[in-house]
Amino acid sequence: MSSSPFSPPSCPQARVSIIGAGKVGSTLAQRVAEKNLADVVMLDVLEGMPQGLALDLMEARGVEGHDRQIVGTNDYDDTANSDIVVITAGRPRKPGMNRDDLIEINAAIVKTAAKEAIARSPEAILIVVTNPLDVMTYVAWETTQLPCRRVIGMAGVLDAARFKTFISMELGVSIQDIKAMVLGDHGQLMVPLPRYTTVDGIPLMELLDTQTIERIVARTRNGGTEIVELMKTGSAYFAPASSVSLMIEAILLDQSRIVPAAAYLQGEYGLRDLFIGVPCQLGRQGIAQVLELELDEAERAAFQASAESVAQHLKQAHEILSGSTLG
Repeated sequence: MSSSPFSPPSCPQARVSIIGAGKVGSTLAQRVAEKNLADVVMLDVLEGMPQGLALDLMEARGVEGHDRQIVGTNDYDDTANSDIVVITAGRPRKPGMNRDDLIEINAAIVKTAAKEAIARSPEAILIVVTNPLDVMTYVAWETTQLPCRRVIGMAGVLDAARFKTFISMELGVSIQDIKAMVLGDHGQLMVPLPRYTTVDGIPLMELLDTQTIERIVARTRNGGTEIVELMKTGSAYFAPASSVSLMIEAILLDQSRIVPAAAYLQGEYGLRDLFIGVPCQLGRQGIAQVLELELDEAERAAFQASAESVAQHLKQAHEILSGSTLG
């Protein structure tokens, strides 16, 4: 029987491994499988936990109607030959913490996860979700020595999604009509760009006054903190998982989508040797290109401040890891 024209896109041989089977990782596994994008391996250090989650997700197939295989494991060997490796492992934020407070805790975790996973899947594309994201993406790249265009940080998709959500709520319009762009680090110095944000092609600045836009920008910067303070015992996971899922889909289906993501800069925007959020073209080989937007003086100054913060935190991460070479 021929497949239905309404069937979801499928990559028959694709395999995605998720390192860290917490709420982000397990929700991502669900998204990837139910979109029929790839078979999924979830790895976690807690014995039995990823296996139980995988079995639960496998049993859901009887309702969801896909045939993807979902495996839970504590052994990196089970992740071998993955097309994409996603690192979500690390400690989440608690109330009163910012993302940068996690550097000392999470740098060693990401270093080990990246090294072990890429040793088994040397041709994989690596997506990093662990906070502080821009710094952890650099740690993962430096550890693995992968080509820089095959190492990507997730956050820009999430930050733009939050920006779009708050605009949609303010205007009472469909989020499908909103296109938004966010540059910079995944933190208080991120740079939402109202000038590059539109509603059905109409510039945002023609629809909202400056004070309202500034309020939405501030809420976007604090989007994750707002959720942490409300939940008290956890942090966001639905929207982060959806954001990674979009990136995986763009890569596996070679969609050449333009999305904001943390990429390694080699002179773009006058910056070098750091990962930071910029518009990227995503396809089967990872980042096909970084797009360089024309920024006005205020936007460029804000982006430079964000980059300087990332560089300082990267220096801190290196010091924490005893100044040793991460490769």
